[in-house]
Amino acid sequence: MSACVPARAESARTKHVHPPHSPPPRGPRRFRVASADLSASIAVFLIALPLSLGIALATGAPLQAGLVAAAVGGIVVGWLGGCPLQVSGPAAGLTVVTADLIVRYGWRTTCAITVLAGLAQLGLGCLRVARSALAVSPAIVHGMLAGIGVTIAVAQLHIVLGGTPQSSVPDNLRALPAQLASPRPADLAVSVLTLSLLLLWPRVPGRAGQLLGKIPAALVAVAGATVVAALAGLRLPKVDLPSWSSHALATLPDGPVLGLVAAVLTTTLVCSVQSLLGAVAVDKLVAARPGLSGRVKRSDLDRELLGQGAANIVSGSLGGLPIAGVAVRSSANVGAGAVSRNSTMLHGVLVVIAALLMVPALELIPLAALASLVMAVGLKMVSLNHIRTVTRHREVLVYAVTTCGVVFLGVLEGVALGIAVAVGVALHRLTRTRITHDETEGVHHVHVRGQLTFLAVPRLSRVLHHVPPGASGVVELDGSFMDHAAYETLQDWQKAHTAQGGSVDITGRRPGIRISEPADVDGCRCRPWTPWRNHQCERPQPAPPPGTGRQDDTEQASGATTGPSGADGPGKRTASGGPGRPTGASGRELARGISAFQRNTAPLMRRELARLAREGQQPSQLFLTCADSRVVTSMITSSGPGDLFVVRNVGNLVPLPGEESGDDSVAAAIEYAVDILKVRSITVCGHSGCGAMQALLSAEPGGAQTPLKRWLRHGLPSLERMPEDARPRLAGRRPTDAAERLCLANVVQQLEHLRAHDAVSRAMRAGDLELHGMYFHVGEAQAYLLSEDAERAGDGVFELVLETDLTA
Repeated sequence: MSACVPARAESARTKHVHPPHSPPPRGPRRFRVASADLSASIAVFLIALPLSLGIALATGAPLQAGLVAAAVGGIVVGWLGGCPLQVSGPAAGLTVVTADLIVRYGWRTTCAITVLAGLAQLGLGCLRVARSALAVSPAIVHGMLAGIGVTIAVAQLHIVLGGTPQSSVPDNLRALPAQLASPRPADLAVSVLTLSLLLLWPRVPGRAGQLLGKIPAALVAVAGATVVAALAGLRLPKVDLPSWSSHALATLPDGPVLGLVAAVLTTTLVCSVQSLLGAVAVDKLVAARPGLSGRVKRSDLDRELLGQGAANIVSGSLGGLPIAGVAVRSSANVGAGAVSRNSTMLHGVLVVIAALLMVPALELIPLAALASLVMAVGLKMVSLNHIRTVTRHREVLVYAVTTCGVVFLGVLEGVALGIAVAVGVALHRLTRTRITHDETEGVHHVHVRGQLTFLAVPRLSRVLHHVPPGASGVVELDGSFMDHAAYETLQDWQKAHTAQGGSVDITGRRPGIRISEPADVDGCRCRPWTPWRNHQCERPQPAPPPGTGRQDDTEQASGATTGPSGADGPGKRTASGGPGRPTGASGRELARGISAFQRNTAPLMRRELARLAREGQQPSQLFLTCADSRVVTSMITSSGPGDLFVVRNVGNLVPLPGEESGDDSVAAAIEYAVDILKVRSITVCGHSGCGAMQALLSAEPGGAQTPLKRWLRHGLPSLERMPEDARPRLAGRRPTDAAERLCLANVVQQLEHLRAHDAVSRAMRAGDLELHGMYFHVGEAQAYLLSEDAERAGDGVFELVLETDLTA
């Protein structure tokens, strides 16, 4: 039998168990946990354990309910949720809601309400309405959390002093003087010790502080207070964990229907909003960690809502507290280096193990220690940073009303009041339009600030009639919205005024486009400052005259027709304003830019520039950076006229004293800024892709000494500073190549050159001047600041400037 003939006929019909020409299928994938996830789960577990017990104590629920919620939140939400690194569990923001439900309906009915709230969250997740929850004003959310924090702190203060809290904030405030008059010394001593450890543990200085800081302060505070209380033999109330066999589970809800519906809606609202806002915050933390944003997907908010709903169903069924995303544990999870949802799930498993095996140890914890911990958490919920932010955005009224409503009326009532006030403030801003008229050099200016709606039409019409017939008028619209009634009023007045011999120029927030003209008449749609992409508009070029042929693409790309040549032909263009004037495209761009400034920006800046002209310049800092056109100092630092005294040169170099060789401009600027202008800081700013640093790297010894080579010799010390194992680096990563390493080393080196100048050294000794190093990555549009601690230690670490810092 031939070897090519199959041995049996059936073999020809044999089915492949896997596709031909492919490797055989592998066995089932093994569950693997990264070491980073394991260490992060331990860190989160150490924070979650005392906080879960403390929140359960603050609500009046069985202490085991806090452990159940922590375990379910870690395992269920970690497995099903849409935010991989958010850690869920019993949250301080739910304390007031849960405590009120327990007082009204009892614990077992509260568990049933938690189950119903979870079902409501599942319904909302299926309807995919998670994004709409983010439409709630941040002032309302922060005000709600602040009100809850105040309520928690006032209630736990009674336990800290050895007493028993009342059911409401007014009752607690009325009972507080008597409690302060007769505190229990043992409880007060344990509470003071706990708060001291919480406050001082993160502030341990030196290398020992860096090592000890990895242990959560909450764990250290509770463990320390427990050990001291045990060694001192103090008799005071402690944690009492009953047997799991007697643990209370959910039952059918019992109570008035409307009250139960309101309770479910309140729990659903608070759990959902806090979890969704927490997921958005975790996304920002993940984006700030180099190398992590590509590995961890952005949050799926609808899936997160489904995961939270499933967890609340399980937690309520098992007799646990309501669950939401917890900011403290989530930030600790990201900060500890977690890379996947495994860390969240493992932390839940560790809570289960602790709840089953560590009951004797947990029952040694004094209740005063847990109350102090929760009181500190409540006080942190009243964030001064949030108060500054809402004040800056003129929403402090919404924040204050929501906070007071939550404190004195309840969470649902406080949030409803906050929403009502927020709507009122929005309507007030919409209807508040300021219309002014003034005359300057025969031109009548009508300035409209705010939204131009039909409600403002009577005032607009009155002011427009102040412009005399036949006069020149300019209407400046400083708002983002104009309805049809206002538009028709402006159009009718413009036509009537023009018919009487007058002129009208209506300018808006889109410089270069007049409202009365079609959008393509002017041809330029650039706004001043933004957008930067293709900021200088290119006008369509006329077709070449017949017979001249078509220019080759390569020649056109090289700029032959727009070059600055003085001869006719290629490289010569005549401006449209008249024949024979050698004004090229760059000249027209310059003229258009100046025209846009005069028309749109100058009216807004004229008063401030006039003040600076009268009072003289008083900049707060000297900014020394490269001459590179991509580094726009005012944009990067959000500065305006009079803020920065800027010195720009090739390579942001600072020659050492005595080595200027005829170029004293940098030293003169430093002396003038420090001694005459009295600036308080000097910043040396390097940037990525610096041509001067690349020229230093590629320079060959010898050759003709051009002006550029003579100038770049001031950067040779930076080149010598840059070995392969150089210290300067960006936060979280090493420089990508030699050019970036030299850019970073150059910033550090030029700071040393600055200190050698007499004016700088004198001011620094007197404490009147600070030096800062900065690196701007052009491609990422990201700024890095040289860490002061790292600079003193010689490390040269450039820390990332986060977006959250800008809102502070």
